[in-house]
Amino acid sequence: QVQLVESGGGLVQPGGSLRLSCAASRVFVSIDAMGWYRQAPGKQRELVAYFTSAGSTTYADSVKGRFTISGDAAKNTVYLQMNSLKPEDTAVYYCNAQRFGDSTNYWGQGTQVTVSS
Repeated sequence: QVQLVESGGGLVQPGGSLRLSCAASRVFVSIDAMGWYRQAPGKQRELVAYFTSAGSTTYADSVKGRFTISGDAAKNTVYLQMNSLKPEDTAVYYCNAQRFGDSTNYWGQGTQVTVSS
């Protein structure tokens, strides 16, 4: 049932850094976009960042200038470099892959990021 697998989460101090990684359980063909979402306790899941196979990149305003997304849609890999972490970044982070043609979404089970002193 696991489609994507995230790794790299953990506990860090404010101002610290983490690098999240995600890879598919197998290669999913014709992926058009990959990205990261997060969900904090009591909050809705929100988009953090994504990129498309066409080369565009989008970030949530709350992470601009601090997070950098990278990856290869064809290889179903995506990374999230998180710098200058804040307690507000604490959440479960989920990776996502999308195929636009048939509206298919693949999800990971999430990795916990906790930012605390």
